[in-house]
Amino acid sequence: MINDFLMAIFFLSVGLEIKREIKVGELSTKDKALLPIIGACGGMLVPVVIFYLVCPDEAAMQRGLAIPMATDIAFSLGVLAVFKSRVPIGLKVFLAALAVADDLGGIIVIALFYSSNINYLFLGLSALCVMLLIIGNVLNMRSKGFYLTLGLVLWYMMLNSGIHATIAGVIVAFCVPATLKKGTGYYLERIRQHINQFPVIDIDKQHNTIVLTNDQIHTLKSIESAADKMISPLQDLEDNLHSFINYLVIPLFAFANAGIDLSHMSVGTLFSGVSLAVMLGLVVGKFLGVFSFSWLAIRLKWVSLPVGASWQSFASVCMVCGIGFTVSMFIADLSYAGLGESGALLLDQAKLGVLCGSVISAVIGCILLHKTLPQSK
Repeated sequence: MINDFLMAIFFLSVGLEIKREIKVGELSTKDKALLPIIGACGGMLVPVVIFYLVCPDEAAMQRGLAIPMATDIAFSLGVLAVFKSRVPIGLKVFLAALAVADDLGGIIVIALFYSSNINYLFLGLSALCVMLLIIGNVLNMRSKGFYLTLGLVLWYMMLNSGIHATIAGVIVAFCVPATLKKGTGYYLERIRQHINQFPVIDIDKQHNTIVLTNDQIHTLKSIESAADKMISPLQDLEDNLHSFINYLVIPLFAFANAGIDLSHMSVGTLFSGVSLAVMLGLVVGKFLGVFSFSWLAIRLKWVSLPVGASWQSFASVCMVCGIGFTVSMFIADLSYAGLGESGALLLDQAKLGVLCGSVISAVIGCILLHKTLPQSK
Protein backbone atom coordinates (compact mmCIF):
# COMPACT_ATOMS: atom_id res chain seq x y z
CA MET A 1 0.00 0.00 0.00
CA ILE A 2 2.79 2.46 0.87
CA ASN A 3 4.41 1.87 -2.51
CA ASP A 4 1.13 2.36 -4.35
CA PHE A 5 0.35 5.65 -2.60
CA LEU A 6 3.86 7.12 -2.52
CA MET A 7 4.52 6.26 -6.14
CA ALA A 8 1.17 7.68 -7.22
CA ILE A 9 2.32 11.01 -5.76
CA PHE A 10 5.73 10.55 -7.37
CA PHE A 11 4.16 9.88 -10.77
CA LEU A 12 1.82 12.85 -10.30
CA SER A 13 4.94 15.00 -10.08
CA VAL A 14 6.50 13.20 -13.05
CA GLY A 15 3.30 13.63 -15.07
CA LEU A 16 3.19 17.36 -14.34
CA GLU A 17 6.80 17.65 -15.49
CA ILE A 18 6.13 15.66 -18.67
CA LYS A 19 3.10 17.83 -19.53
CA ARG A 20 5.08 21.03 -18.93
CA GLU A 21 7.94 19.78 -21.10
CA ILE A 22 5.49 18.86 -23.87
CA LYS A 23 3.75 22.24 -23.64
CA VAL A 24 6.66 24.67 -23.33
CA GLY A 25 9.83 22.72 -22.55
CA GLU A 26 12.35 20.44 -24.18
CA LEU A 27 9.70 18.12 -25.64
CA SER A 28 7.59 20.94 -27.11
CA THR A 29 9.01 20.82 -30.64
CA LYS A 30 10.31 18.09 -32.92
CA ASP A 31 13.82 19.56 -33.01
CA LYS A 32 14.06 19.73 -29.22
CA ALA A 33 12.44 16.40 -28.46
CA LEU A 34 13.85 14.06 -31.11
CA LEU A 35 17.35 13.37 -29.71
CA PRO A 36 16.24 12.73 -26.07
CA ILE A 37 13.34 10.55 -27.25
CA ILE A 38 15.58 8.51 -29.56
CA GLY A 39 18.16 8.17 -26.77
CA ALA A 40 15.45 7.15 -24.30
CA CYS A 41 14.14 4.49 -26.70
CA GLY A 42 17.62 2.97 -26.96
CA GLY A 43 18.06 3.31 -23.20
CA MET A 44 14.90 1.28 -22.62
CA LEU A 45 15.31 -1.34 -25.36
CA VAL A 46 18.95 -2.41 -24.98
CA PRO A 47 18.83 -3.00 -21.17
CA VAL A 48 15.80 -5.25 -21.69
CA VAL A 49 17.71 -7.24 -24.33
CA ILE A 50 20.75 -7.57 -22.05
CA PHE A 51 18.58 -8.68 -19.13
CA TYR A 52 16.91 -11.29 -21.35
CA LEU A 53 20.26 -12.64 -22.60
CA VAL A 54 22.01 -12.70 -19.21
CA CYS A 55 19.19 -13.83 -16.91
CA PRO A 56 18.43 -17.58 -16.81
CA ASP A 57 15.45 -18.54 -18.93
CA GLU A 58 13.03 -19.06 -16.05
CA ALA A 59 9.56 -17.51 -16.11
CA ALA A 60 9.79 -16.08 -12.59
CA MET A 61 13.18 -14.47 -13.19
CA GLN A 62 12.19 -13.07 -16.58
CA ARG A 63 9.37 -11.12 -14.94
CA GLY A 64 12.02 -8.50 -14.14
CA LEU A 65 12.80 -7.63 -17.77
CA ALA A 66 11.75 -4.00 -17.32
CA ILE A 67 13.76 -3.32 -14.15
CA PRO A 68 16.87 -1.81 -15.83
CA MET A 69 14.81 0.39 -18.19
CA ALA A 70 14.61 3.40 -15.90
CA THR A 71 16.82 6.46 -15.45
CA ASP A 72 16.35 8.22 -12.11
CA ILE A 73 15.98 11.90 -12.98
CA ALA A 74 16.77 13.22 -9.49
CA PHE A 75 19.98 11.24 -8.93
CA SER A 76 21.27 11.57 -12.51
CA LEU A 77 20.82 15.34 -12.54
CA GLY A 78 22.36 15.38 -9.06
CA VAL A 79 25.54 13.91 -10.53
CA LEU A 80 25.69 16.70 -13.14
CA ALA A 81 25.08 19.27 -10.40
CA VAL A 82 28.40 18.22 -8.81
CA PHE A 83 30.21 19.72 -11.80
CA LYS A 84 28.17 22.95 -11.75
CA SER A 85 29.10 25.39 -14.54
CA ARG A 86 31.48 22.91 -16.19
CA VAL A 87 28.49 21.07 -17.68
CA PRO A 88 27.25 22.68 -20.95
CA ILE A 89 23.59 23.62 -20.76
CA GLY A 90 22.92 21.42 -23.81
CA LEU A 91 23.97 18.30 -21.89
CA LYS A 92 21.83 19.21 -18.87
CA VAL A 93 18.82 19.74 -21.13
CA PHE A 94 19.47 16.46 -22.96
CA LEU A 95 19.69 14.41 -19.74
CA ALA A 96 16.61 16.06 -18.19
CA ALA A 97 14.51 15.56 -21.32
CA LEU A 98 15.74 11.97 -21.75
CA ALA A 99 14.86 11.14 -18.15
CA VAL A 100 11.38 12.61 -18.63
CA ALA A 101 10.85 10.58 -21.83
CA ASP A 102 12.26 7.54 -20.01
CA ASP A 103 9.76 8.01 -17.17
CA LEU A 104 6.93 8.20 -19.70
CA GLY A 105 8.09 4.88 -21.14
CA GLY A 106 8.19 3.37 -17.66
CA ILE A 107 4.64 4.57 -16.98
CA ILE A 108 3.42 2.89 -20.18
CA VAL A 109 5.18 -0.37 -19.28
CA ILE A 110 3.63 -0.38 -15.78
CA ALA A 111 0.16 0.29 -17.22
CA LEU A 112 0.44 -2.46 -19.87
CA PHE A 113 2.31 -5.24 -18.10
CA TYR A 114 1.77 -4.83 -14.37
CA SER A 115 -2.01 -4.78 -14.23
CA SER A 116 -4.11 -7.91 -13.66
CA ASN A 117 -7.45 -9.30 -12.44
CA ILE A 118 -9.51 -6.45 -13.85
CA ASN A 119 -12.59 -5.49 -11.80
CA TYR A 120 -14.91 -3.87 -14.32
CA LEU A 121 -17.08 -2.12 -11.73
CA PHE A 122 -14.12 -0.21 -10.28
CA LEU A 123 -12.72 0.25 -13.78
CA GLY A 124 -15.98 1.93 -14.81
CA LEU A 125 -15.90 4.16 -11.72
CA SER A 126 -12.29 5.03 -12.60
CA ALA A 127 -13.41 6.03 -16.09
CA LEU A 128 -16.13 8.23 -14.54
CA CYS A 129 -13.49 10.01 -12.40
CA VAL A 130 -11.35 10.59 -15.49
CA MET A 131 -14.35 12.04 -17.34
CA LEU A 132 -15.00 14.45 -14.45
CA LEU A 133 -11.34 15.52 -14.49
CA ILE A 134 -11.50 16.16 -18.24
CA ILE A 135 -14.77 18.09 -17.88
CA GLY A 136 -13.16 20.22 -15.15
CA ASN A 137 -10.28 21.01 -17.49
CA VAL A 138 -12.64 21.88 -20.38
CA LEU A 139 -14.73 24.12 -18.10
CA ASN A 140 -11.57 26.04 -17.10
CA MET A 141 -11.67 24.97 -13.45
CA ARG A 142 -8.49 26.21 -11.79
CA SER A 143 -8.89 24.80 -8.27
CA LYS A 144 -6.02 22.45 -7.44
CA GLY A 145 -8.19 21.01 -4.65
CA PHE A 146 -10.73 19.83 -7.25
CA TYR A 147 -8.11 17.83 -9.17
CA LEU A 148 -6.37 16.46 -6.09
CA THR A 149 -9.63 15.37 -4.43
CA LEU A 150 -10.88 13.65 -7.57
CA GLY A 151 -7.38 12.23 -8.02
CA LEU A 152 -7.53 10.61 -4.59
CA VAL A 153 -10.88 9.02 -5.48
CA LEU A 154 -9.45 7.89 -8.83
CA TRP A 155 -6.44 6.35 -7.05
CA TYR A 156 -8.73 4.31 -4.79
CA MET A 157 -10.87 3.15 -7.71
CA MET A 158 -7.84 2.13 -9.77
CA LEU A 159 -6.29 0.39 -6.77
CA ASN A 160 -9.33 -1.88 -6.71
CA SER A 161 -9.78 -2.13 -10.47
CA GLY A 162 -6.64 -4.13 -11.25
CA ILE A 163 -5.02 -1.27 -13.22
CA HIS A 164 -1.93 -0.21 -11.31
CA ALA A 165 -2.90 2.65 -9.00
CA THR A 166 0.20 4.77 -9.72
CA ILE A 167 -1.22 5.50 -13.19
CA ALA A 168 -3.84 7.66 -11.43
CA GLY A 169 -1.11 10.20 -10.64
CA VAL A 170 -0.21 10.57 -14.32
CA ILE A 171 -3.85 10.87 -15.41
CA VAL A 172 -4.50 13.63 -12.86
CA ALA A 173 -1.32 15.44 -13.93
CA PHE A 174 -2.38 15.46 -17.57
CA CYS A 175 -5.79 16.90 -16.60
CA VAL A 176 -4.43 19.78 -14.49
CA PRO A 177 -4.68 22.99 -16.60
CA ALA A 178 -1.44 24.38 -17.97
CA THR A 179 -2.93 27.71 -19.10
CA LEU A 180 -4.14 30.86 -17.36
CA LYS A 181 -7.79 31.83 -17.18
CA LYS A 182 -7.33 35.34 -18.63
CA GLY A 183 -3.76 35.40 -19.94
CA THR A 184 -0.51 36.80 -18.54
CA GLY A 185 -1.03 40.31 -19.92
CA TYR A 186 -4.29 40.80 -18.02
CA TYR A 187 -2.72 40.06 -14.63
CA LEU A 188 0.44 42.07 -15.40
CA GLU A 189 -1.67 45.10 -16.20
CA ARG A 190 -3.60 44.68 -12.95
CA ILE A 191 -0.32 44.57 -11.01
CA ARG A 192 0.94 47.74 -12.75
CA GLN A 193 -2.27 49.61 -11.96
CA HIS A 194 -2.13 48.63 -8.29
CA ILE A 195 1.55 49.54 -7.92
CA ASN A 196 0.87 53.02 -9.32
CA GLN A 197 -1.43 53.67 -6.35
CA PHE A 198 1.58 53.78 -4.00
CA PRO A 199 3.55 57.00 -3.47
CA VAL A 200 7.04 57.33 -4.96
CA ILE A 201 9.72 56.85 -2.26
CA ASP A 202 13.23 58.30 -2.35
CA ILE A 203 15.35 55.13 -2.17
CA ASP A 204 18.47 57.16 -1.31
CA LYS A 205 17.05 58.10 2.07
CA GLN A 206 17.60 55.49 4.73
CA HIS A 207 14.75 54.61 7.08
CA ASN A 208 12.32 56.16 4.59
CA THR A 209 9.21 54.14 5.41
CA ILE A 210 5.50 54.76 5.29
CA VAL A 211 2.67 53.38 7.39
CA LEU A 212 0.28 51.55 5.09
CA THR A 213 -3.36 52.51 5.09
CA ASN A 214 -6.10 49.90 5.02
CA ASP A 215 -6.66 50.65 1.32
CA GLN A 216 -2.96 50.12 0.58
CA ILE A 217 -2.95 46.83 2.47
CA HIS A 218 -5.96 45.76 0.41
CA THR A 219 -4.10 46.82 -2.75
CA LEU A 220 -1.07 44.74 -1.77
CA LYS A 221 -3.28 41.71 -1.30
CA SER A 222 -4.77 42.34 -4.76
CA ILE A 223 -1.25 42.42 -6.21
CA GLU A 224 -0.44 39.15 -4.44
CA SER A 225 -3.64 37.58 -5.79
CA ALA A 226 -2.89 38.72 -9.35
CA ALA A 227 0.69 37.42 -9.07
CA ASP A 228 -0.58 34.02 -7.89
CA LYS A 229 -2.99 33.83 -10.82
CA MET A 230 -0.13 34.42 -13.27
CA ILE A 231 1.16 30.93 -12.42
CA SER A 232 -0.78 28.12 -14.07
CA PRO A 233 -2.24 25.42 -11.79
CA LEU A 234 0.12 22.90 -13.39
CA GLN A 235 3.29 24.88 -12.64
CA ASP A 236 2.06 25.90 -9.19
CA LEU A 237 1.28 22.29 -8.22
CA GLU A 238 4.57 21.06 -9.68
CA ASP A 239 6.50 23.65 -7.69
CA ASN A 240 4.61 22.84 -4.47
CA LEU A 241 5.26 19.11 -4.89
CA HIS A 242 8.96 19.45 -5.67
CA SER A 243 10.27 19.63 -2.10
CA PHE A 244 7.64 17.17 -0.86
CA ILE A 245 8.79 14.60 -3.43
CA ASN A 246 12.52 15.13 -2.90
CA TYR A 247 12.55 15.33 0.89
CA LEU A 248 9.71 13.03 1.90
CA VAL A 249 8.34 10.71 -0.80
CA ILE A 250 11.66 9.49 -2.25
CA PRO A 251 13.37 9.03 1.17
CA LEU A 252 10.30 7.18 2.51
CA PHE A 253 10.18 4.99 -0.58
CA ALA A 254 13.91 4.29 -0.28
CA PHE A 255 13.56 3.49 3.43
CA ALA A 256 10.68 1.09 2.71
CA ASN A 257 12.27 -0.65 -0.28
CA ALA A 258 16.05 -0.43 -0.23
CA GLY A 259 16.50 -2.99 2.54
CA ILE A 260 18.14 -6.21 1.33
CA ASP A 261 18.37 -9.47 3.24
CA LEU A 262 21.99 -10.54 2.66
CA SER A 263 21.83 -13.58 4.92
CA HIS A 264 21.07 -15.94 2.04
CA MET A 265 23.48 -14.31 -0.41
CA SER A 266 27.16 -14.72 -1.18
CA VAL A 267 29.61 -12.60 -3.13
CA GLY A 268 28.81 -14.72 -6.16
CA THR A 269 25.14 -13.67 -6.04
CA LEU A 270 26.00 -10.33 -7.62
CA PHE A 271 27.59 -12.11 -10.57
CA SER A 272 24.74 -14.42 -11.44
CA GLY A 273 21.02 -14.52 -12.08
CA VAL A 274 18.80 -11.50 -11.62
CA SER A 275 21.46 -9.41 -9.84
CA LEU A 276 23.91 -9.66 -12.72
CA ALA A 277 21.20 -9.12 -15.35
CA VAL A 278 19.94 -5.95 -13.66
CA MET A 279 23.43 -4.60 -12.97
CA LEU A 280 24.63 -5.16 -16.56
CA GLY A 281 21.35 -3.81 -17.89
CA LEU A 282 21.93 -0.53 -16.05
CA VAL A 283 25.70 -0.15 -16.42
CA VAL A 284 26.18 -1.54 -19.93
CA GLY A 285 22.69 -1.54 -21.43
CA LYS A 286 21.72 2.02 -20.60
CA PHE A 287 25.04 3.39 -21.87
CA LEU A 288 25.05 1.35 -25.09
CA GLY A 289 21.37 2.02 -25.76
CA VAL A 290 21.40 5.79 -25.22
CA PHE A 291 24.77 6.36 -26.91
CA SER A 292 24.31 4.08 -29.93
CA PHE A 293 20.80 5.24 -30.79
CA SER A 294 21.82 8.89 -30.34
CA TRP A 295 25.02 8.40 -32.37
CA LEU A 296 23.08 6.84 -35.24
CA ALA A 297 20.47 9.62 -35.25
CA ILE A 298 23.22 12.28 -35.27
CA ARG A 299 25.18 10.52 -38.05
CA LEU A 300 22.00 10.28 -40.13
CA LYS A 301 21.64 14.06 -39.55
CA TRP A 302 18.19 13.72 -38.05
CA VAL A 303 19.45 15.66 -35.03
CA SER A 304 22.64 17.31 -33.85
CA LEU A 305 24.90 16.91 -30.83
CA PRO A 306 23.74 19.01 -27.83
CA VAL A 307 25.07 22.56 -27.85
CA GLY A 308 28.46 22.85 -26.17
CA ALA A 309 29.00 19.08 -25.97
CA SER A 310 31.82 16.97 -27.39
CA TRP A 311 31.43 13.28 -28.20
CA GLN A 312 33.47 12.45 -25.09
CA SER A 313 31.34 14.52 -22.71
CA PHE A 314 28.16 13.26 -24.39
CA ALA A 315 29.28 9.66 -23.81
CA SER A 316 29.95 10.52 -20.16
CA VAL A 317 26.38 11.73 -19.72
CA CYS A 318 25.12 8.55 -21.41
CA MET A 319 26.99 6.63 -18.68
CA VAL A 320 25.12 8.59 -16.00
CA CYS A 321 21.83 7.36 -17.49
CA GLY A 322 22.53 4.00 -15.80
CA ILE A 323 21.46 5.45 -12.45
CA GLY A 324 18.02 3.87 -12.13
CA PHE A 325 17.23 3.85 -8.45
CA THR A 326 13.63 4.91 -7.72
CA VAL A 327 11.62 3.59 -10.67
CA SER A 328 13.84 0.49 -11.03
CA MET A 329 13.21 -0.41 -7.39
CA PHE A 330 9.50 0.11 -7.92
CA ILE A 331 9.37 -2.10 -11.02
CA ALA A 332 11.40 -4.76 -9.16
CA ASP A 333 8.77 -4.79 -6.43
CA LEU A 334 6.00 -5.08 -9.03
CA SER A 335 7.87 -7.93 -10.74
CA TYR A 336 8.60 -10.20 -7.80
CA ALA A 337 6.37 -9.24 -4.86
CA GLY A 338 3.66 -11.80 -4.20
CA LEU A 339 5.64 -14.81 -5.46
CA GLY A 340 6.29 -16.24 -2.02
CA GLU A 341 9.76 -17.09 -0.71
CA SER A 342 11.23 -17.44 -4.18
CA GLY A 343 9.85 -14.00 -5.08
CA ALA A 344 11.36 -12.43 -1.95
CA LEU A 345 14.76 -13.89 -2.87
CA LEU A 346 14.50 -12.62 -6.46
CA LEU A 347 13.40 -9.19 -5.21
CA ASP A 348 16.45 -8.95 -2.95
CA GLN A 349 18.69 -9.96 -5.87
CA ALA A 350 17.03 -7.35 -8.09
CA LYS A 351 17.51 -4.64 -5.45
CA LEU A 352 21.16 -5.60 -5.09
CA GLY A 353 21.57 -5.31 -8.86
CA VAL A 354 19.83 -1.92 -8.92
CA LEU A 355 21.95 -0.52 -6.08
CA CYS A 356 25.25 -1.80 -7.48
CA GLY A 357 24.40 -0.88 -11.06
CA SER A 358 23.34 2.64 -10.07
CA VAL A 359 26.44 3.21 -7.92
CA ILE A 360 28.79 1.88 -10.62
CA SER A 361 27.13 4.05 -13.28
CA ALA A 362 27.39 7.11 -11.02
CA VAL A 363 31.05 6.53 -10.16
CA ILE A 364 32.15 5.80 -13.75
CA GLY A 365 30.02 8.72 -14.97
CA CYS A 366 31.66 11.10 -12.48
CA ILE A 367 35.16 9.97 -13.47
CA LEU A 368 34.41 10.38 -17.17
CA LEU A 369 32.73 13.76 -16.68
CA HIS A 370 35.70 15.01 -14.67
CA LYS A 371 38.05 14.03 -17.49
CA THR A 372 35.95 15.13 -20.47
CA LEU A 373 34.27 18.35 -19.30
CA PRO A 374 36.12 21.64 -19.77
CA GLN A 375 37.91 22.86 -16.67
CA SER A 376 36.20 25.67 -14.77
CA LYS A 377 37.77 29.05 -15.26
